[in-house]
Amino acid sequence: MAGVQDEELKARKERERDELYALDISGVEWHCAPGTEEHEERVEIAYLPGGAVAMRSSLDPDTVLRYTEAEWRAFVLGARDGEFDLEPSPDKGSPASE
Repeated sequence: MAGVQDEELKARKERERDELYALDISGVEWHCAPGTEEHEERVEIAYLPGGAVAMRSSLDPDTVLRYTEAEWRAFVLGARDGEFDLEPSPDKGSPASE
């Protein structure tokens, strides 16, 4: 029974992803953090139908990642809980990549 449910969940998630990436987002309004300047590197997000979100870098606006509402919510909650906090590298004092 669990195997069937896992397969159904996987199929549903693939459908959601395919639908999300099929959306025409050429006219969306991109938002960035307050206080950032137009010339600065920044993360930009756009709100999509159904609570989904698109995200891109201002330095590479053609590469766009898209997240369902559930994925975005999980990301935001994880960020608030510190799941993505990077520890400073002992030798350089900058974030270490994991």
